[in-house]
Amino acid sequence: MARLHSKKKGHSRSRHPKRREPPEWQSLTADEVKEIVRKMAKQGVPPSHIGLILRDQYGVPSFRAVVGKRLLEFLREEKLYTAFPEDLLQLLKKAVRMWNHLKFNKKDIHNKVKYQHVVSKIHRLSKYYKEKGRIPKDWKYAPETAMLLVR
Repeated sequence: MARLHSKKKGHSRSRHPKRREPPEWQSLTADEVKEIVRKMAKQGVPPSHIGLILRDQYGVPSFRAVVGKRLLEFLREEKLYTAFPEDLLQLLKKAVRMWNHLKFNKKDIHNKVKYQHVVSKIHRLSKYYKEKGRIPKDWKYAPETAMLLVR
């Protein structure tokens, strides 16, 4: 399948392990993994980075296999997850950076087009999250409010 705003094809990706139980070579228990995740979430590490750190530094192939629930479910139960979803926040950060660039470089038409693509992705994603109840129904994208959200 092709990408949305480019002429490129999609890339292959890694797959999750087929096993649902933790491997026998893993030394950390479920409580130790939960404590590590709590500590990282309190430091402000986003959930996608928590999973990578668990995999690369602690040798935990799957949080779900060890604890029995998904990482986001665990963070929501512990009330450590942010109000806005991580993918939407990343798009907002990108849009704010591009908007600041366009304020000082008004003739940069290529960036203006790419900024419009990012804004359209934000609108599509926010529509989905409004239907799911993850963000307020009356939330609308505006560069000024996005700048406040990103900080």
